[in-house]
Amino acid sequence: METAKLSLQGKDYELPVIVGSEGEVGIDVTKLRGSSGAITVDPGYGNTGSCLSSITFINGEKGILQYRGYPIEEIANKLRFVEVCYLLIYGHLPNNLELEDFHHKLTHHSLIHEDMKKFFEGIPPEAHPMAVLSAMFSSLSAYYPDTGNGEDVDLNIIRLLAKAKTIAAFSYKKSIGQPYVYPRNDLSYPGDFLHMMYAVPAEPYLVSDVLEKALNMLLILHADHEQNCSTSTVRMVGSSQANVFASMAAGVAALWGPLHGGANQQVISMLQKIHDDGGDYKKYVAMAKDKNSDFRLMGFGHRVYKNFDPRAQILKKQSDKVLTELGITDPMLDIAKNLEQVALEDDYFVERKLYPNVDFYSGILYRAMGIPTQMFTVMFALGRLPGWISQWKEMRSDPKGRIYRPRQIYTGETKRPVVPLEKR
Repeated sequence: METAKLSLQGKDYELPVIVGSEGEVGIDVTKLRGSSGAITVDPGYGNTGSCLSSITFINGEKGILQYRGYPIEEIANKLRFVEVCYLLIYGHLPNNLELEDFHHKLTHHSLIHEDMKKFFEGIPPEAHPMAVLSAMFSSLSAYYPDTGNGEDVDLNIIRLLAKAKTIAAFSYKKSIGQPYVYPRNDLSYPGDFLHMMYAVPAEPYLVSDVLEKALNMLLILHADHEQNCSTSTVRMVGSSQANVFASMAAGVAALWGPLHGGANQQVISMLQKIHDDGGDYKKYVAMAKDKNSDFRLMGFGHRVYKNFDPRAQILKKQSDKVLTELGITDPMLDIAKNLEQVALEDDYFVERKLYPNVDFYSGILYRAMGIPTQMFTVMFALGRLPGWISQWKEMRSDPKGRIYRPRQIYTGETKRPVVPLEKR
């Protein structure tokens, strides 16, 4: 086995080198603390591999994203979201019988317990849908306990996936004061979600093919993205043997932040700000380029992708198609298209590789589809759920798995005596 050498305080330490199936290289420091007393320090974990995983591969320099070895470009254009769920969770694409059985289970477990409607009734209408989603995910464990039995775990995974879209749609209906619309067994996963979002009792609702296809693609493109903040949170919580419902609730909480899942919501907020200021996008481009300005263009560039975001390229084509087919006229979307053009052509953005990312285009698409801005992060969570589940499942099945317990370097006061109150 190839090793790396670390020299510390006059002593050399041999550290195993691990090479992934795509050639990634990692230095195994598992035994470093035991042999040397030292630890590695990596704030933000930007250079730390927390696990070995066979689910998702990313090469940020080359703009590569693969689920279980399949390129995202092929997955997004050839598969349905339910197939991608199966692929991520079970490791292979389903055959006809497997897909039929999986789809049947997802369809027939989509109802939530009637008692759970009382939870919605106790939540203020103005509550953020992510707060509702996290609370409801956690509460599912009260109705479907985790016995540790493998069959129960598999069934709970099905229940969670199936009920997630129902919970998400119910949270929206609650926020606007409309009655809940129950799921239908004859619709696809994205189609049923749209039906529960927009249908009203006693009025027929026909799911738009354009919107259904767009949502299918959006869910697929968000399905997994390696060890990001929310996925790492799911693994962290799950490492304590927490059940799938509690672990997913933790993932929702992590995703909620504006620097993670809330980024597409920030894009729309930025567009609204520019629109309210007269729509002069060039003024804000200049501000973004001014080093003395604290204004940032949201939805441009990516921490991982240093060349281009492959998901953004796919969504750009889809957003152009949706906007054309729906014939939408929206001044904020016009601003977005102008900003996109600037970012793709202006030397300042090109040289710094500040290209429009997946959050930029998903924000545009969700707005065009009529999804309320408050629901954007919930849509992200719906898509990311199969990825979280697959990561949780992989972590739980690892025979060498341990509870996560990062170390630290203490920088506080050294040992000192306690001075009694009367002498201070």
